[in-house]
Amino acid sequence: MPEALTDQAKAAAPAPAQLVGLDRETLAATLAPHGLKGYRIGQLWQQIYRLGANEFPAMTTIAKAARADLADHFAIGRLAIESEQISKDGTRKWLYKLADGSLVETVYIPETDRGTLCISSQVGCTLNCRFCHTGTQRLVRNLTAEEILGQVLTAKDALDDWPAPRPDRKITNIVLMGMGEPLYNFENVKQAMLIALDGEGLGFSRRRITLSTAGVVPMIERAGAEIGVNLAISLHATNNEIRDRIVPINRKYPLEELLAACRAYPTLNNARRITFEYVMLRDVNDLDEHAHALAAMLSDIPAKINLIPFNPWPGSAFERSTAARIHNFAGILMDAGYPTPVRTPRGEDILAACGQLKSTTEKARRTRPGLDAA
Repeated sequence: MPEALTDQAKAAAPAPAQLVGLDRETLAATLAPHGLKGYRIGQLWQQIYRLGANEFPAMTTIAKAARADLADHFAIGRLAIESEQISKDGTRKWLYKLADGSLVETVYIPETDRGTLCISSQVGCTLNCRFCHTGTQRLVRNLTAEEILGQVLTAKDALDDWPAPRPDRKITNIVLMGMGEPLYNFENVKQAMLIALDGEGLGFSRRRITLSTAGVVPMIERAGAEIGVNLAISLHATNNEIRDRIVPINRKYPLEELLAACRAYPTLNNARRITFEYVMLRDVNDLDEHAHALAAMLSDIPAKINLIPFNPWPGSAFERSTAARIHNFAGILMDAGYPTPVRTPRGEDILAACGQLKSTTEKARRTRPGLDAA
């Protein structure tokens, strides 16, 4: 066959089906026609999620003929790394290019006692929180379960963090705090996180995964009942007037409804508190009266309050509260009995801090023809 025709045939051939992101039942049904059943499915699962195999020839626990057949029909999803940035504080940010040309960002934050991977759930965001750079980017689409998990697997490859789990693992925690609103992509987030929780694979515990929402009230109870991971609420205000202005979803689900949903969260107790995230905006939400109101508002909810110094980005309309104001605000809350850590900004020099994920993606779109999302 002429070389040109061979190339055309290859281009016309269907892309291999991805196995990453399939739950066990679907994986078994997909592979049954290829002779993999029963404990062989478990072996494949462990190869992908425990050992980090990203190609079939490396799966020596599976027969050679079966490996060749799998390689002809399937792929083990990894995301293409468009770029990587490493902050002076060790924070790493990856820009991933998806199969359709869309771009998402993932951040790894190493600390002395943990390593946190901040992953995205959507391409873009629809919430338009005024202090958040990501929120100024239009929503393109939801990520698939494969793409959500792909962020974790590709990061583990880059960090040489296999096998999993192990005592010295580098990624100890996952937070759904990247681009997008996880509860607007519930089914894919659920499927990806249940796979991440599987003890025969990645083996994360529910205490090590945190789902952050700006307040999609109807989905909060389902998240607790069906996923059961830690819950974080992007709160940022103590009254509807301020929250309507800086977190527009509050106009649909006001504070009273949001707090009622928090009180009903299925796993809520003193050992598994809800984390309330509160970005400190100078002269907007950082007065003493706001601190006292926050303490009173959460008085019947087992809560931890994370104070987040505002992370500036080009064109932002807000300023960070002063260090003295943040310290005083935290003191009022701690005196009221709330654990109140002040989050140390990480990765600011590469725009990887909380609320900054966007600019690299936008730059890539401007400079690379054909990457503008439909």
